[in-house]
Amino acid sequence: MIKKGFSKLSRDEKISWLSEYTKDKNLEDFLSTFTIPEPDLQKKFESFSENTLSNYHLPWGIVPNVLVDGHLFHVPVVIEESSVVAAASKAASFWAQRGGFKTLFISTLKKGQLHFLFNGNGEKLKTQWPEIASELRKGTSHISQNMEKRGGGITKIELKKIEGLPAEYFQLDLEAETIDSMGANFINSLLEEMGRILPDIIKARAGSGETDIIMAILSNHTPDSIVKMKIETPVSQLTWSKYMQPERFARRMQWAADIAWHDTGRAVTHNKGIYNGVDAVVLSTGNDFRAVEAAGHAYAARDGQYRALSRVKPGKDIFSLQIEIPLALGTVGGLTKLHPLAEKTLKILGEPDARTLMKIAAAVGLANNFAAMASLVTTGIQQGHMKMHLQNILNSLNINPEYHSRVEEYFRDKTVSVSAVRQFVSTLQ
Repeated sequence: MIKKGFSKLSRDEKISWLSEYTKDKNLEDFLSTFTIPEPDLQKKFESFSENTLSNYHLPWGIVPNVLVDGHLFHVPVVIEESSVVAAASKAASFWAQRGGFKTLFISTLKKGQLHFLFNGNGEKLKTQWPEIASELRKGTSHISQNMEKRGGGITKIELKKIEGLPAEYFQLDLEAETIDSMGANFINSLLEEMGRILPDIIKARAGSGETDIIMAILSNHTPDSIVKMKIETPVSQLTWSKYMQPERFARRMQWAADIAWHDTGRAVTHNKGIYNGVDAVVLSTGNDFRAVEAAGHAYAARDGQYRALSRVKPGKDIFSLQIEIPLALGTVGGLTKLHPLAEKTLKILGEPDARTLMKIAAAVGLANNFAAMASLVTTGIQQGHMKMHLQNILNSLNINPEYHSRVEEYFRDKTVSVSAVRQFVSTLQ
């Protein structure tokens, strides 16, 4: 059934239509259980997106004891998987006692592109580009002046040719420093204004020929908005596992990291473990996790093969795990102040600037990465994961709450699975 004009309906009309379409008479009451009783606050939430009918709640919790460059953070995270928070918390506390997470390098440059066709003298366009770029800076100064006052602004305007596209295609590659803003609106505004004035500038500088602007848009490929961090300790202090001596544990961690570097099949899951932590911080601060992940996966494949975003650096007596990850994050603009919990998250973190937030997100990602690899090379991932997942299994099977404590006790030293839980509960009944 095609429904035209859905966006023009009121919220109540949309719910009424959906209730009729799904033949769900209780839909309105069901959706109302997830709305916020305070009308103004609910209205704010509805304004975040289009066709909003209710709210989708995810857990907001804390990963404590994340020590970054000597500063201790208790980090709010948003994620639905309890084992992720447990793993990050355990790893963060472990490394807080061994110097914590240390920054090796950080950069916050963002990119954007203006794509256009020019059927005139391409060589003259190239030779005149420095002057054209200077005029573009002047022509967009009314947009960039406030960012420049804060220490940011345009850092580079380059002309590029892309192999495989026709000779008349050109790309303006914009680089900018956006300070504490993620920068999407700033860069898009700059590019669109450049697209408006570029044809006249080219005509004046490069002579005859038509300029046709195809599109102007921020690039979420941010290889120059990057953070490199490490955790490091003498191998003798790598007492993570009671099942394994530190020296053997370090060797197996080296193997786990090397496999993820060389094998794409393992690298994808390895990096997913990193983003378990990174995304949880990105979401809690009202940032765009889709852009962050897209940039990270592109960076992981920068040499033509998809690889791990972290590596164990070889060393006989020192264990060092390092992460190198692009992170375009902001602490102003977007939902960072509009969403009440995002605003509260930033307050708990001490109102960090964008660089500090990048470090925190990378640190939580590295904590999850370390914990996941450590589980894999010792007890296996399922033991810890399924124990944390036991409560979800009990709820999904609608097990009587009076049995929960007995089930938890029974599986304290046993492998958890849905079938095993179901079988044990049947003996209680």
